[in-house]
This record gives sequence, structure tokens and C-alpha cells, in this order.
Amino acid sequence: MLTTRVFEYSTGRFLFAKAQPFRRDIADETPDVPALPETLLSIELQLQERSADLSIVSQAVLADLGATIQILRLAGSEYGNSGSRPVRIEDCIADLGLEACLRAAGRGTFVRGALHRAVFDLWEHSHRVALHSRLLAEDAGGFVHPYEAYLAGLLHALGALPTLLGWSPDDIAADRAVAALDLADRWSFPVFLRDYFCEVRKPGSNPQVSKIVEQAHCLVESSSRCPMLTPASHASVPTIR
Repeated sequence: MLTTRVFEYSTGRFLFAKAQPFRRDIADETPDVPALPETLLSIELQLQERSADLSIVSQAVLADLGATIQILRLAGSEYGNSGSRPVRIEDCIADLGLEACLRAAGRGTFVRGALHRAVFDLWEHSHRVALHSRLLAEDAGGFVHPYEAYLAGLLHALGALPTLLGWSPDDIAADRAVAALDLADRWSFPVFLRDYFCEVRKPGSNPQVSKIVEQAHCLVESSSRCPMLTPASHASVPTIR
């Protein structure tokens, strides 16, 4: 039995997630987004090391849609729209500290067995789209920064989360493209992400990243399950030139 500050783990099973204390500095009007238990375990194990490996932590976070969102939210609450805010997840973690990032990610954690299958499917789908988006950006030879393409791919279904997670509709736009842009603005996401969601909302101004994400869907086996896409959007995907 391993008991940590976040959850209990025994013989390959996560028993339960411990509620994290509410922190006013990362509070906003919207609910928390769940992070995977294995991500929290990875962060906590690094906290127990004399010298934490931020590369290991950032890789774990970037494979987890919920943990990435929670840490970007924390950075946004600290810096707002300041040009000095850290953009890369590794820089966010280094600047904010592992303890603060663990608390932020852990606030939205669900027990694995209690999560609806659709949530896990979307987390996995988003990670796969992110990986393919990064590869496409690398192949484009600097046309789009691979990290920016990765984050856009990982967060491309942001607007579907309120419905998927059962948030109150009172303050969230029904249109998922509008909701994504609204959330990115509320949480002071990096400018390149807000530009991406602006393009999704109203195509034509900056299509490079959106084209990469769309192409990534064609390479992802389960792309038809993505709640942000319709069958029609798979029929004709533009080629990056």
C-alpha cells in the first residue's frame, strides 16, 4: 500500500483520490478539469527526489489533457495576459513550483472507476492528436512550432469539456467553438492557443495550426469520436503547403 498526499495506491489499483484543499489564487468561475492518477503519482514521486527531473514531470503532464489545462490555468491566474508569463509547460512548472502544480492538477482528479468511458476516450484521443500534430509540424520544416502544434492538438476539444464533464450551462456558450475561445480567454492561455481557437471560431485569419490539427485527425484512428468534429469535417482536410 502506497499512501500519498493525493491518493492511495495498492497492487496496481488506484483506490481513491484525496480531495485537495481549495486555493483562492487558482479559483475562477469554472470547475476543475480531471487529471489522471498516474500523472499525479509521477509528480509526487519527483517531489520525493532530492532533485526533481522537470523533464519527466512535464512529459507526464503533457500526456494528460486535464493536468495540462489545470497548470496552464494556474499560470494564467498568476500572470494574466502578461507577456512575461511562461508558455512551455516545463517553464510553468519550474516557475510555479511542483507543489503548486500538484495541488492544481489534483483538485480535479476523479477516481478511475467513477469516470465515464467517454472522458478517458477523449483524453486518449487528444493525446494522440497532439502527437501527430507535433510530427506534422516537424515535417513542415518550421512552418509551425512543434510545441505549439502539440498543445493545440491536445487542447483542440476544449469546447466539448463543459458538456462532457457535466458543467452548468448557465455561464458556458452552447457553441463549442465559442466555448473553447471563451475558456482560453478566461484562463489567460498563451496567445498562440487563443489565436488557434479564434481561427477555429472564425476561419480565415491564421489557418496554419488548424490545418495541422485537422490533418492529425486523419491520422488518428478514433478521430470520428471527437466531439469537436462532424463527419463532414473529415471528408475534406486541407493539405499543408
